Amino acid sequence: MAGPRRDTRGIVDAPELFARVRFRRREPAVPLRPYVELYWLIDWDLPEPYVTHVVPHPSVNLVFQRHGAAAPASGEVAGIGLELFTQKLADAGRVCGVQFRPGGFRPFAPDAPVSRWTGRRLPHTHVFPGTDAAPADVLEPADEDERVAALDAFLLAHGPVPDPRAELAVELVQRIRTDRTIRRVADFARTEGVSVRSLQRLFAAYVGVSPKWVLLRYRIHEAMERAESGTEVDWPELAAELGYSDQAHLVRDFTATVGVPPTAYAR
Repeated sequence: MAGPRRDTRGIVDAPELFARVRFRRREPAVPLRPYVELYWLIDWDLPEPYVTHVVPHPSVNLVFQRHGAAAPASGEVAGIGLELFTQKLADAGRVCGVQFRPGGFRPFAPDAPVSRWTGRRLPHTHVFPGTDAAPADVLEPADEDERVAALDAFLLAHGPVPDPRAELAVELVQRIRTDRTIRRVADFARTEGVSVRSLQRLFAAYVGVSPKWVLLRYRIHEAMERAESGTEVDWPELAAELGYSDQAHLVRDFTATVGVPPTAYAR
């Protein structure tokens, strides 16, 4: 598989964030790559607080973090966020996160459908019992490679449990992500030779949200990227490219997701 993606899709005002923090993406160990998209590492030491916003991907994240130089390390499992994610960064801190591929988390927590975690953020020990020491093990090493190795070790100790349906879910979401000709869930299901209901059940169990939600979210990410490109955007044309019946529907979805209309976001 290709290395970690380099786009900034989903990050609101990525240049401003990157000017304030040290942000890196790293690859997981080879056995983990079918399930884990990337590790994301952030360190900061800020003279004043900064609030960052992210339009979440259809991915579960495992996050080890320390907010404040003297603060204790903690860990959480963050299910797919249905709303705009907002995080205040202050003082000095560190985050080491795991972004699973859509469909890739279930092999590490096979006893529950991924929809159970959607919209929730809960201590990592609720999903991975007996791992109280993991946040410190991951965050304390000064060497970045050691932190990446600690993430690898944690995940390899907890799976993955091979599951062909998880592999299918990963493949289907990737197709939605990259194929602009996929515009309707019913047509996509027909192409895959399954019913819409079967597709919805698969996504609920292994992705955590519906196929329609995934389709719309990736289109909004693309619209955000185009808005941030620095070039003038032909919004009616982009709406058509993304499969919208008209510009008004794109504006409605964009505003509901990001909080401002696309023309305001582009300024």
